[in-house]
Amino acid sequence: MKMLAQLRGGALPLAILLLVVVMVVPIPAALLDIFFVANIAISLAVLMVALNAQKPLDFSAFPTVLLFATLFRLGLNVASTRIVLVHGHEGESAAGHVIEAFGTFLIGGDYVVGIFVFAILMIINLIVVTKGAGRVSEVSARFTLDALPGKQMAIDADLNAGLITPDDAKKRRVEVSTEADFYGSMDGSSKFVKGDAVAAMLILAANVLGGLILGPVSHGMSIGDAAKSYILLAIGDALVAQLPALMLSIAAASIVTRVSSEKDLAGQIGSQFGSSRTWLPVAVILTLLGVFPGMPHLIILPAAAIAGFAAWKLRQIERRPPPVEPTASAAEGAAPADPSRIGWDEVTDSMQVNFDIGYGLVPLVDERRGAPLMGRITGVRRQLSKELGFVVPQCRVRDDINLAPYTYRIMIGGVCVGEDQISPDEMLALDTGQAVGGLRGKTVKDPTFGLDAIWIPASDADVATGAGYLVVDPGTVMATHLNHVLGQNAAELLGPDEVQSLLDELKEKAAHLVASLTPAPLPLTQLTQVLKGLLAEGIPLREFRRIAGAIAAVAPRSQDPEELIEAIRPALGPLIIQKLCGVREPLRVMTLEGQLEALLGQAARADTARRHVIEPDLGRRIVEALQEAAQPLIAEARPFALVVQPAIRLAIRKLVRTCLPDTPVLSFFEVPEEKAVEVVAVIGSQQQHAALAA
Repeated sequence: MKMLAQLRGGALPLAILLLVVVMVVPIPAALLDIFFVANIAISLAVLMVALNAQKPLDFSAFPTVLLFATLFRLGLNVASTRIVLVHGHEGESAAGHVIEAFGTFLIGGDYVVGIFVFAILMIINLIVVTKGAGRVSEVSARFTLDALPGKQMAIDADLNAGLITPDDAKKRRVEVSTEADFYGSMDGSSKFVKGDAVAAMLILAANVLGGLILGPVSHGMSIGDAAKSYILLAIGDALVAQLPALMLSIAAASIVTRVSSEKDLAGQIGSQFGSSRTWLPVAVILTLLGVFPGMPHLIILPAAAIAGFAAWKLRQIERRPPPVEPTASAAEGAAPADPSRIGWDEVTDSMQVNFDIGYGLVPLVDERRGAPLMGRITGVRRQLSKELGFVVPQCRVRDDINLAPYTYRIMIGGVCVGEDQISPDEMLALDTGQAVGGLRGKTVKDPTFGLDAIWIPASDADVATGAGYLVVDPGTVMATHLNHVLGQNAAELLGPDEVQSLLDELKEKAAHLVASLTPAPLPLTQLTQVLKGLLAEGIPLREFRRIAGAIAAVAPRSQDPEELIEAIRPALGPLIIQKLCGVREPLRVMTLEGQLEALLGQAARADTARRHVIEPDLGRRIVEALQEAAQPLIAEARPFALVVQPAIRLAIRKLVRTCLPDTPVLSFFEVPEEKAVEVVAVIGSQQQHAALAA
């Protein structure tokens, strides 16, 4: 196997060396015939690969293959020119049997006819196929490069939303980069085909001119005999080279005009022409044309009959009902249910997460159309489970006739936590701050982040991407919204069963730790409340062993969930802070002014009932000052934390939860001593004294 790989690696350099030898060293006519046949075979193989590719990137080596095929053909032109000029006076077979066949059989031995045939082939290749393919390559390269940043942002958005794994994101980035390189190379490769066509005309002119000079001067031939011998061989040589060139041009055009599909080109065209509505008008028009006087009835009417038969056959296929697999109940011959009986499944809902959709969104979950939404929901659950540290419950998707046609609603535990409307046949263009220009469509707000967005036709997606918009499909919009609300309500997804699963998993690795934690001193219900409290404050359970160890250390002193959470948070400080900044990056914090913090601490110590009630007017002014200080950081997407005394942390957390839910509130003990801290604002300082004292 290793030797085979080495031979394969050395084949290309050997072929290039052989090409140089063919250009420089005279070769016999028999060997030239073999090379001409090989050239035709290679061109046919390239054309077949191009036609059978499902998408352009399936033949990503085409630009390089086109280069070497063109060089090979030009090398053969040099070798054949040498033979034609040196041995052309000897007769029609002097340059080999392939050139003789093309010069005598294909054009009947008349070099005037050959010149016109060659000219027509050149016009088809150079003016029609090559020029069109070059233009398509140029436009495709420009649009692909313009859309590259938007596609990269879309991959990052899918990764953050949990729709794809990091490995999938890496593969998609490589595919996007390869696509840009491919279309850029194709834009340049089209110049090879155009230059090859121009070179063919120049080589033909050189052969004709050289033969008209060498025949009379070197071999004593008349002008007529020289023209007949040399021009016939030159035309045969040109046609031998032009036929593979035309096949490569067709291959290049078919590659750059392809649209990515699950089928090859033949299957794609066949599926799109396989409709009775296509062939019925053809049959009718051909029939009307065939009955006109003077028309070739024996040709047109049979063609009309064939088109009519095709339309009838396709109509029968379209009317055929899709096969239905028998269900288990039908197979067993089960009796129909009693309509008077009411089951518990009709009055209870055992699913914790429900995704209700209007009837207009049913195609997004239709298995016959691939059910794109279901796959995205599974991806969201998988990614969110990895982030939170436990298996997120299944999400049931159901249609609700009480909803508007294009409305969806996300329910957790019977409570609506998210609702919006989408357009299933359009794309959502999000303005992330880099968009330039406007788009036509319906202006809305992104349901997840509240960004300005526009529902646009799917045909305008490339234009919007090139203008700097982030374009996503409806399924991605819904899945991203689901991911966001599930993350915000992660505490509602955790129950005793999930906690028991965490304990069972940990017991296999740390049995004594689990035994020291539950059922004594902490019952399962209390442990569940503690873990739900951690999730509510944005602390995932991925490092459950560390969390369980911290709880086991303080559980003998108290079983109150709030006291336990406050007691274990210092031990979990590094887990909390790593979400806010990097290892070498300072932690940006806001603090309260000393006198204000002392006042709140005194009130907290006097609150024996632990209601953590802050005087409403003071609380309002603290919130306003905090929002004012946080606004620049939020606008720049710079994460920060509010750090306060341990005694008032819970009270401050409850205060700011409604206005800044994503702002973590830490105590001083939760920040490691070795961690660098950057104080970005002091709430209640002299700069904000007016805000608090007004």
